[in-house]
Amino acid sequence: MSEKRKVMRKKLMAITPVYDSNPIVLLGHVVNLSLLGIMVIGEKSVEINTDKVVKIEFPGDLPDLASAHITIPVRVVWCRQDESLKFFTIGFGFKQITPEHATLFQAIIAKYQFPEDMPNYWKSLA
Repeated sequence: MSEKRKVMRKKLMAITPVYDSNPIVLLGHVVNLSLLGIMVIGEKSVEINTDKVVKIEFPGDLPDLASAHITIPVRVVWCRQDESLKFFTIGFGFKQITPEHATLFQAIIAKYQFPEDMPNYWKSLA
């Protein structure tokens, strides 16, 4: 599937819950994010090719942002049981993204993405 991806997703270091907005149910937590979609890990399977409106609760410690949570329409692109067989990974594609969403996503990625070079990142913290 990665050969189809047009925009690289960034893995996040922040615990970021994602809720279905109708009814309000925790779907899981964000694993990675791009301006086109998110990957979520959760405890339950989600039906592929369905449309949802999700609420994403990003960490609230970003300056200059009015809100760290958004409600956004998505489409379930794929859903797979992960290797542990305890969880499901779910790919959501954003159906529409506003300039405000883009600004928030870029700020979240800049602050919370895992460094590309993890071994050197951990050495720098020592």
